[in-house]
Amino acid sequence: MPFRNSFALLATLVLCTAADANEFMAGAAKVDITDREAGPVNDPLHVKALVIRSDAETFVLITVDAVAIGEIGRIGNDYLPSVRKRLTAELGIKPLNVMANASHCHGVVRRDVAELTVKAVHQAFELLEPVSVGFGLGREDRIMENRRLKLKSGRTIDVRHAYALPPDDEVEEVGPVDPAIGVLRLDRRDGSTLAVVYNFACHPILGVPSGANTADITGFASQVIEENLGSGAVAMFVQGCGGDINPLAYKEVDQPRDAEPLGNRLGLSVLRALRHIKCQPDDRLAILNETLTLPRGDRSERIFQLEAKQEQLLENLRGTTLNLKTFIPLTIKYKLAEEFPSYYSYGYLRDRAAGRNDLEQLDSNNRKAMRDYTQNIRTMEELTRVQTNLRLLRKHQASMIDSGKRTIDVEVMGIRIGNLKMITFPGELTVQIGLNIKSRSQDPDTLVAGYTNGYIYYAPTAEQLQNVGGAQEDSDCILAPAWQALFETKALEMLARL
Repeated sequence: MPFRNSFALLATLVLCTAADANEFMAGAAKVDITDREAGPVNDPLHVKALVIRSDAETFVLITVDAVAIGEIGRIGNDYLPSVRKRLTAELGIKPLNVMANASHCHGVVRRDVAELTVKAVHQAFELLEPVSVGFGLGREDRIMENRRLKLKSGRTIDVRHAYALPPDDEVEEVGPVDPAIGVLRLDRRDGSTLAVVYNFACHPILGVPSGANTADITGFASQVIEENLGSGAVAMFVQGCGGDINPLAYKEVDQPRDAEPLGNRLGLSVLRALRHIKCQPDDRLAILNETLTLPRGDRSERIFQLEAKQEQLLENLRGTTLNLKTFIPLTIKYKLAEEFPSYYSYGYLRDRAAGRNDLEQLDSNNRKAMRDYTQNIRTMEELTRVQTNLRLLRKHQASMIDSGKRTIDVEVMGIRIGNLKMITFPGELTVQIGLNIKSRSQDPDTLVAGYTNGYIYYAPTAEQLQNVGGAQEDSDCILAPAWQALFETKALEMLARL
């Protein structure tokens, strides 16, 4: 499908040639990729493109309102190679200078998303103009929570819709969050903002009350930013280390789950940060792209252990006289009047005066039945958690066996734009990975982006991988614990070279 005509592209090339050799150029565009045939739509999903050109390099940033760049969801594994090949052939852009990041929202995109992505990059390329650059940090800590719960038993579980939470008195502590928002601002010569790139760590998976297709938290945030800036500004969200970071109140049942208020908060926090960012001429643009070989995890022993636990949990289920219909009213009654639940107090006194204990014996029987039923519920909840995570382990173990390899190659990018330095990874990095790299880099302008240039499922820390089978991040993972040190070392080395 042709894009514009050759005259428009030629005009752009002439513009770039005519500009000062050291001029920093940028163009941004967005294209709607919402699958409107897949069901009701609440708000649109977009692919957005930012093209940045210095005298030596051209860099393309693509952000997609989708769950992942390949492997799962609508975007196939051929998406990035196809887009890169087209951009090289049509615009002369080096394949490894193209970065694609998924927001990880669970919206449904059109099947021709690759074609639409190329269209967005073409449009951004045609809009190249001189820009100044600024970078700063914002803060938002009100819209997310770490979904991992450390229990008093030493185990760790996570907050998911796929299984129940533990009893409150078993929870000891929660994990950290990263409240930092990294914000890159690109302004035109007239002072208006051409594009904003913001990096933040949180799963945008809250949804909207209607259940309709949505770009979720980050889609709403970008809309707030663009509407407030005006002048055709494009806001681009780059997902950070959000592997174990849920939206706030993810398990809410007393009111509809709604991403829009959280997205509005995030958008306003970005705008607040933008007010303190001063743009200036800065032609620093550097791109590194390396392949890192990481070890895959062998889950055979853990699968065996969980299968044994599964059998044990099944054995723990016991027969009980109660069902849900009788359990709930009995529980209410025995909590309402713990001393005299089955009748008024004088009935118990009358029994005692007559030398009987009929009501007390009834209470004893009912309390035992409720304990048995409650224990079955807790066993069922634990069995659900084990079975859910066991399926993930079996899936990835089979994938490793089918691959015939104990390693996997991943693409790691390092990008510098002005003061900003960013390192990328294709997995769902848990938040501690990002905190580690930022701390060890000793550079406040360091950003870390997961979900980039491919998808290899979750990437938890080596410590978290001791908990395999207990939480989704640790079970929906193909990596061995040694991966963390290899990646963090590579990330710091690449950041030092930028």
